[in-house]
Amino acid sequence: MTETVFEKGMGLRRRVLGQAHVDASWERAQKNPLTQVLQELVTEMGWGSIWSRPGLDLRTRSAVTLGALIALNRPHELAVHLRGALNNGLTPEELKELLIHCSAYCGWPAVIDAFRVAEAVLDETGSAGAEAG
Repeated sequence: MTETVFEKGMGLRRRVLGQAHVDASWERAQKNPLTQVLQELVTEMGWGSIWSRPGLDLRTRSAVTLGALIALNRPHELAVHLRGALNNGLTPEELKELLIHCSAYCGWPAVIDAFRVAEAVLDETGSAGAEAG
C-alpha cells in the first residue's frame, strides 16, 4: 500500500516536532472544526508536500524556517521550530549564530525577541549550557 501525502506529512511532522507536540495539536484540532481543517492542510501540504521534498536536508529546512519565523516575528511558531531544529541536529551554538546572522536582515527588535524565545526553549529542553557559550 502506498503512503499518502498526509501520512508522509504526519510522520515527518512527528519526527521533527515531536510526538507529544503533534498529538496535542491534533487532539485540540479534532475538537474544533475551525482549526481541524488547518491542521489537516498544514500536515498534508506543509509537511507532506513541502518539508518532505528532496533537495534540502532537515537541518537546512529548519534553519531556513527559523530565519523566516524571526523575520515574521512569530514567537509561538519560532519556539516550536527551535525545538524541531534541535531534533534535526542543530546545536545551541549554531542556533546562536543563526540568530546573530538574522540581526543583519531582520533587525534588532526581531532578533532580541528571538533570543528570548530561544533562551526559554534551550532552558526547557536542557540544552542551555550545551555549546551555546
